[in-house]
Amino acid sequence: MTDLQRQQRRTALLPVLALTAASILWASAFIAFKLAFVAYDPMFVLFARMLVACLCFLPLAARFRNQVYRRGDWKPILLMSAFEPCLYFLFETTAIKNTEAAQAGMIVAMLPLLVAIGAHFLLKETVTRRTWIGFALAVTGAALLSVQSGATENAPHPALGNFLEFLAMCCATGYTIMLKKLSARYSPLFLTASQAFIGCLFFLPLMFLPGQRLPTEFVLVPALSVIYLGAAITLGAYGLYSYGVSKIPASQASAFVNLIPVATVIMARFTLGEVFGLGQYLASGLVLVGVFVSQDKKARRAEAKAAAQAAAQAATEAEAAAES
Repeated sequence: MTDLQRQQRRTALLPVLALTAASILWASAFIAFKLAFVAYDPMFVLFARMLVACLCFLPLAARFRNQVYRRGDWKPILLMSAFEPCLYFLFETTAIKNTEAAQAGMIVAMLPLLVAIGAHFLLKETVTRRTWIGFALAVTGAALLSVQSGATENAPHPALGNFLEFLAMCCATGYTIMLKKLSARYSPLFLTASQAFIGCLFFLPLMFLPGQRLPTEFVLVPALSVIYLGAAITLGAYGLYSYGVSKIPASQASAFVNLIPVATVIMARFTLGEVFGLGQYLASGLVLVGVFVSQDKKARRAEAKAAAQAAAQAATEAEAAAES
């Protein structure tokens, strides 16, 4: 194997590792939210999370000086941030207050399908009949999961919570599409910092809405959970995901979120004591079957081949430029 081949293999592997790490971190976010809500109200948790992320970005602010801004791009950047973190977190935090973390994690498995369908309508990408069938199966499984779930102290309204998590996935779809467009012009770090800053401004006034209470005491585990959400999830997971999306097609990148439900179920079992019944396992299996059925291997191979050809052409052009 030549040095060039080794470098190409490492270059191809880095986005995969980044997206895998991001998915595992996102799975842990469901657990962290549950722990944070024990002591703090949702709007405070969201604002504090964004504030922690902004503080983490301060030492890196000097790197943004070399970022070239294209006139008018504030609109797509604002739209991207409106989708996520703003609307996404509003839906997701309310969802987690009403359903189990493991169930919310299962709904996340539908994101690749939603991205494919969103790309079909917004980017005019082709969606095969197989993808539509998989989408129908996954939606049916999500509905059955909600029907099979009874109310508990930690999940008082599971059907409502699962529906709100589905709306959060719709927002994540818009975010992924906008992120893919913007990543061609801006660095993942800059886009993640923009999200954190806009999210901080968005959630600040929401802390003072009726029914929301500002914290009056420091509770160790919930406070550490908020810090973890801001530093590890907002900074880490979103930064890794932005990097991965900038290197491979959005449809391939979104497929990595299929790791989230599995990791969430395992984490929720050992940290929160959440256990699925037989009906819930069957419904969850239907969601995963729908996701599996929707995967068009021929289309993925074609996208991967096109991406590899584009990367090879870019490398050739770079070598030619260096030699000249």
